[in-house]
Amino acid sequence: MPCLNESSTLAGCIAQIQATLAAQCIDGEVIVADNGSTDGSQAIAEAMGARLVAVPGPGYGSALMGGIAAARGRYVAMGDSDSSYDFRDLPKFLAPLRAGADLIMGNRFRGGIQPSAMPPLHRYLGNPVLTGIGRLLFHSPCRDFHCGLRAFRKDAYQRMDLQTTGMEFASEMVVKATLFGMRIVEVPTTLSPDGRDRAPHLRSWRDGWRHLRFLLMYSPRWLFLYPGGLLMLIGALTALWLLPGPRQVGKVIFDIHTLLYAVLAVLVGFQAVLFAVFTKVFAITEGLLPEDPRLQTLFRYLKLETGLLAGAVLTFAGLTTGVCSLLRWDALGFGPLDPVRMVRLVAMTILLVTLGVEISLSSFFLSILGLRRR
Repeated sequence: MPCLNESSTLAGCIAQIQATLAAQCIDGEVIVADNGSTDGSQAIAEAMGARLVAVPGPGYGSALMGGIAAARGRYVAMGDSDSSYDFRDLPKFLAPLRAGADLIMGNRFRGGIQPSAMPPLHRYLGNPVLTGIGRLLFHSPCRDFHCGLRAFRKDAYQRMDLQTTGMEFASEMVVKATLFGMRIVEVPTTLSPDGRDRAPHLRSWRDGWRHLRFLLMYSPRWLFLYPGGLLMLIGALTALWLLPGPRQVGKVIFDIHTLLYAVLAVLVGFQAVLFAVFTKVFAITEGLLPEDPRLQTLFRYLKLETGLLAGAVLTFAGLTTGVCSLLRWDALGFGPLDPVRMVRLVAMTILLVTLGVEISLSSFFLSILGLRRR
């Protein structure tokens, strides 16, 4: 149980857990991971027979990581110390673990949320939206990403290698369990109004943004690849449409100005796609994400030499286009040029040379990232 100034509710939570363990003949321990309480919570935990673990690093995730690391059991359950969760539900979490599941998530929306237990902003916007985004990005089976009552196998937790120290720790656990193909089960649990005599530590907008930011950072496809690919496609199609000359749609005429914006879209989109690849390779190298067989297959064919060759071809094509524009200028005695015609050549030169150079440099960078993996 993470704890930061929970003196008004801590004893009741510990007593409920101890009674549940005794009634079900479960061999367990109660660990209070204290995050620097100043209200006497530590003395209460020790007086109630719980094992106190002092965690110096601030944050919800830090407290939980410290407590879980100290846990001696095969299975670990975690829950808040504010009396909002009913710890008599713990046997419902233990049964699927004994049946082989890796992570058991509580679901407050299935079990029941008592009046005033969850602010309307969290109940109807924050939790459903963030859970929906998590399910979309990672295809997770969880329907309540932020339920604070959950249980897991300790060896499965160690495989997750969680990193975040704040409130987003809850999301990281679900995301990594999903990405690593772990068996996740949900059980209904209830949520009651907390018994605190102080304001909650949770800050709705700040912590909501941290959860959303984490979900996006752990999904390079949705953060970089899909937006970048779409931007590249729109830009490339528009550029090809305008290369032969101006186009008219109704009373609107599209010409070189639109062409330049299309070239910009291709370049920005390509940068985003590169960032998707860089992020994915780096995250796999650092153990933040599991190995991706599709990426391994891609790199089996796309080696450093392949990238350098593709970059050289595009760069050469761009320089050739640039030479053509220079020859046309020479034919006019280096005098005034027709901007409508010349901008098309110059735009293609910029596009091809930039893409060629970026592919060449990116090939070297990916090879550097891949050194540690090999």
